[in-house]
Amino acid sequence: MRMKHLAIVAALVLGLTSSAFAGQKIKIAGSTTILPIMQRVVEAYMKANPDVEIAVSGGGSSNGIKALLDGTTDIAMASRTMKDKEIKMAAEKGMNPKQVVIALDAVIPIVNKSNPVNDLTIDQLQAIYAGKVTNWKEVGGKDEGIVVVSRDTSSGTYETWSHFVMGKTRVFPGALLQASSGAVLQAVAKNPRAISYDGIGYVDNSVKPLTVNGVEGNATTAKDKSFPVARTLQVYVDGSVSGAAKGLIDFILSPEGQNIVEEAGFIKL
Repeated sequence: MRMKHLAIVAALVLGLTSSAFAGQKIKIAGSTTILPIMQRVVEAYMKANPDVEIAVSGGGSSNGIKALLDGTTDIAMASRTMKDKEIKMAAEKGMNPKQVVIALDAVIPIVNKSNPVNDLTIDQLQAIYAGKVTNWKEVGGKDEGIVVVSRDTSSGTYETWSHFVMGKTRVFPGALLQASSGAVLQAVAKNPRAISYDGIGYVDNSVKPLTVNGVEGNATTAKDKSFPVARTLQVYVDGSVSGAAKGLIDFILSPEGQNIVEEAGFIKL
């Protein structure tokens, strides 16, 4: 009888847990870099909380932050930190955005698998993206023109590349802009002369990753910051998050959530 009683109590507790957030809806938007992490996390979270409705969309870090400030999303995914002007805009609206770092990342230069180049320095990458170096032979490759592929300006990955690689130099107008991390990967995989950059979770065997200043981008070099283009991945919420949204963020930061980060190809905290 005691075992039966305990089973009933356990069932009641589980029922309360699964229905604690019943009817709550969460909107998540922003970084396409974080998108594969969030999609996996949301799938696992909704299995445990089937009564919660969650909508996830990309669009880029800037668009995600804008949506948060406009009140059209609950959680903004961002592969860069908020800019001063965005923080000021939030303050003017009476908002208090909170940053929650959920993973680490290395933004890795990628080329076509047929390209013999293995390593580029920050200076060489900057010269290529500024349009000053236009032939692969200038950096140890074949005698053929370089096709520069870049993320679009609403992307946090673009902002990261601008900060760590370009500095005050602008990406030249001839660069082919792509709207998502996946599109970047496909563009480089299909073009033997192309170069671009992508978050570590997207880089697969369809392209060739390059070392930067002789350093490979991986979990160790991202954590110790020896890789020159390492960054945090974060979400933003307005003020003190609560309810199902807090439950989701707590889940991302839990050991199970961090394992999902790693399974998605990114670097857990």
